[in-house]
Amino acid sequence: MRRCVSAVLAALACICLGFLHGSSRAQTSSTQTPAVSGAAAQFNFAGNAAEIPADFLGNVVFLPVSVNQSRPCYFVLDSTASVSSMDPHRAAELGLTASGAVLNLTGVDIPLATLPQQESPHFGSQIGRVYEGTLGNDFLQRVVVEIDYGRLTVRLYDPGVYKYSGTGKSLPLTFAGGVPILQAEFTEPRGKVLGAGFVVNTALDASTVISNRYAESHHLLRSHWKMIPTLDPDLDGAPGALLGRSKGFALGPYFVEDTLVIFSKTDFPAAADPRIAGEIGADMLRRFTVVLDYPHHRMIFQPNSHFTNEEEEDKSGIALIAKGTALKTFEIVEVEPNTPAAAAGLEKGDIIAGIDDDAAADLTLSEIRDLFSQIGHKYKLLIERNGQNKQVQLEMHRFL
Repeated sequence: MRRCVSAVLAALACICLGFLHGSSRAQTSSTQTPAVSGAAAQFNFAGNAAEIPADFLGNVVFLPVSVNQSRPCYFVLDSTASVSSMDPHRAAELGLTASGAVLNLTGVDIPLATLPQQESPHFGSQIGRVYEGTLGNDFLQRVVVEIDYGRLTVRLYDPGVYKYSGTGKSLPLTFAGGVPILQAEFTEPRGKVLGAGFVVNTALDASTVISNRYAESHHLLRSHWKMIPTLDPDLDGAPGALLGRSKGFALGPYFVEDTLVIFSKTDFPAAADPRIAGEIGADMLRRFTVVLDYPHHRMIFQPNSHFTNEEEEDKSGIALIAKGTALKTFEIVEVEPNTPAAAAGLEKGDIIAGIDDDAAADLTLSEIRDLFSQIGHKYKLLIERNGQNKQVQLEMHRFL
């Protein structure tokens, strides 16, 4: 299930609804590590590590969490959320309050002073999964988190005894406005190299985002980039973003070629800091085993089998959301002009009921978006429009 950045066009209009799943974020700039509120993590059986049965949706990590020994929920791991939080409807079902809570994960318990309740009303339609909660920086301060994007596993370690023994490289991690910042470099199409700070956003299923402020101050939009209009459901804000392809992106000694870059018109955490150019998302992180070591102010990167995989943009021109109680009704909410979807006669409001010989309800939103990022594929779509069924042919076309 590799969505990569296929949602960049595949969920074209969803961003206008606002992706609100992140918890409230601090606005003041600081290079200090966020303060830890609550007791240390308690590993079971006198151990110092725990492997968590994580679930990956696209490249975004969900961890099974019980709160005060409740039935488990799946919380999204969000490095830009200042605090962990829980959906109020899910909390009410479990009889939980917003006061002190213990997060129970496989092999480890993490006490929190509070667990605020916060809704994310558009999370399900944009992501294709019901929102239950967020693991934020109060969680990440208590453990060392190793995300193996190659094997789709997550391990938690006791920071008091953790020692890295792999072949990866450690990069310094600072904080601004409570969010983690890495120094990185990207190379323009004509070879100019620019270095800056980037927010690390584990809940952003895109590769790299450049802020409008940074792009204008460095005249990037007037340079020789090939760009197309786009929006991404992971980015809060208004229309106007552009999608381009850089010559490459460097994290320490690791250089990733031909990376997709979103030039965003909207702000992100710590965007007001002139030293920060944008965000690094999970579609960049997926190329590595990543260690988030907040207590020791570092991240560790070890390349995996995905390191050289090319990033693919959406090739359909369809903006798609999931609806219904089971999130299995897939509605087209926008069709981009001059795309395969427009050529096929698809319209806003159409429901995709089938793809080739498969019922759409047998697929997930992420899987459909992944199909629409494949080069040169032609699909037979069954469309429901105004109570009538219609078949169309949709042939993918590369834009970048």
